[in-house]
Amino acid sequence: MKSTIERLLSAALAALPADLLSAEARAARPEVDRTRDPAHGDYASNVAMRHAKAARQNPRALAEAIIRALPADPAVARVEIAGPGFINFHLTSAAYHAEVASILDKGTAYGQSAPGSGEKVLLEFVSANPTGPLHVGHGRHAAYGAALTNLLTATGHSVHREFYINDAGRQVDILAVSVWLRYLERLGEDVPFPANGYKGEYLMPIAASLEAEYSHKLRQGAAAVREGLPKDEPEGGDKELYTDAIIARARDLLGEEGFRKVVDHALLGMVADIRSDLAEMGVTFDRWFSERSLTTSGAIDEALKRLAANGHTYRKDGALWFRASEFGDDEDRVVERENGVRTYFASDIAYHLDKRLRGFDRLIDVLGADHHGYVARVRGGLAAMGEPPDSLEVPLLQLVSLYRGGEKVAMGKREGNFVTLRQLRHEVGNDACRFYFVMRSHDQNLDFDLELAKSRTSENPVFYIQYAHARVASVLRQLAERGLAHDAERGRSSLDRLVEPHERKLMVAITRYPEVIATAAATRSPHTLVNYLRELAGEVHGAYAAGNENAAHRVIVDDEATRDARLTLFQAARQVIRNGLALLGVSAPDTM
Repeated sequence: MKSTIERLLSAALAALPADLLSAEARAARPEVDRTRDPAHGDYASNVAMRHAKAARQNPRALAEAIIRALPADPAVARVEIAGPGFINFHLTSAAYHAEVASILDKGTAYGQSAPGSGEKVLLEFVSANPTGPLHVGHGRHAAYGAALTNLLTATGHSVHREFYINDAGRQVDILAVSVWLRYLERLGEDVPFPANGYKGEYLMPIAASLEAEYSHKLRQGAAAVREGLPKDEPEGGDKELYTDAIIARARDLLGEEGFRKVVDHALLGMVADIRSDLAEMGVTFDRWFSERSLTTSGAIDEALKRLAANGHTYRKDGALWFRASEFGDDEDRVVERENGVRTYFASDIAYHLDKRLRGFDRLIDVLGADHHGYVARVRGGLAAMGEPPDSLEVPLLQLVSLYRGGEKVAMGKREGNFVTLRQLRHEVGNDACRFYFVMRSHDQNLDFDLELAKSRTSENPVFYIQYAHARVASVLRQLAERGLAHDAERGRSSLDRLVEPHERKLMVAITRYPEVIATAAATRSPHTLVNYLRELAGEVHGAYAAGNENAAHRVIVDDEATRDARLTLFQAARQVIRNGLALLGVSAPDTM
């Protein structure tokens, strides 16, 4: 319906004389918004005020000229000028009736559009280090990324979902040593365990499977492991050196081949657990991208070659530096150390170049709130390699705090005292997880209230919305129990009987859905859809309970045409709720 108003205004602007508006202004897309007050119509545009200065016209006078140029349309009852020059559009009831019919005709496709025009998007999200199970913070990333994928797909984008596996670097060595030491403990060895190792129980099954696969082949005695290590682990920052010493000792004792076997086994176990956890949540990926593959494929070589060819690298103190400060960073960055080892930053820009070379127009990285500096840095790398820096978007998700009984739950991966995503899902269910994680804007901290998420009351927003869907299904069951049937054709042809204020409000609410989807996708804001569904559920509950002593306005009335019209409206509302919940990854039950 909004598109109809936009089309009419565009036609009117194009029809204005050239001496009134420039060609650019006449071709500009007009801004159209829903009005907050029904007395001001259904839609309003500030197009006259936007162009009045350039046209050297009073805004109201320009608005009058635009209205005179508007083509006639059966969806528009009247057009008025309000305030300093707003153009308000009042739609006909028939326009809403036609949209209700369109909802039922399109079904699950209702709300889909094509503003993305097939833009190829690579959406990378979660990408948790494979050093422990997913925790609730990762859950927010998963729910947000999956919902954004659905929103972008619904608005005409071609979306590829990717999980970047950080399977290189020191944290992977620490993971491998942690698993190996647990493996040695299983074999009866009294080995030291570094304070900075990963201590969670989640490593025990991986250590057991390492033993099952290799038996005693990777075994080393406790004395051999301790040889050359300090007697006691030091306090403070030296703990890192102690951990490095144990890693070095493991490499010496196992050899590079043996150590690589432990690394690969640990990674395989952790990635399998993460993949399973996300799949159980309903979150899947098109590709699990290995950081290590950037080296084996030559992608890092290609990125550094591009930087050098464009004159953006230099040597200093034996290291290779990228002139990042010339691209908005606060300092230059090392991409290759003096020992020839490439840095994380080299991997990062190589990965994003690889994305572009795979043909993706838009790169969206869903990252944590602590990655502010990362955005400008990687955009600078893209620019230096000859790629458009604005092709990269990075929504930064704020932290999640989990509350149980009013108390905040502490989390720490290495200590192993955190609540995993799997535990959370098993306690409150997938629906509550997917919904609550996107209930707030991603740039706001999120407090996850376990008691509320599990409650079956109207205070629980996911229950409230699902119950609105189930309530419509309940009405249809009651209809059948009375031996009645819904005549769909008569319902559509009788929509003009819906004259009550709450019926009009419900029609207005459900027909907003395509606009909400377009906005949520464009602003990368799934919570916009959440807020809309809560409002729509309120209209459904209100319409169901309006006008009668018990439930205020009974849907199943004696007059067949009125009854069928109301059932048609409620079925359209149910369809919209189902469509919206599906985009969020939440079920739409018929019974509660």
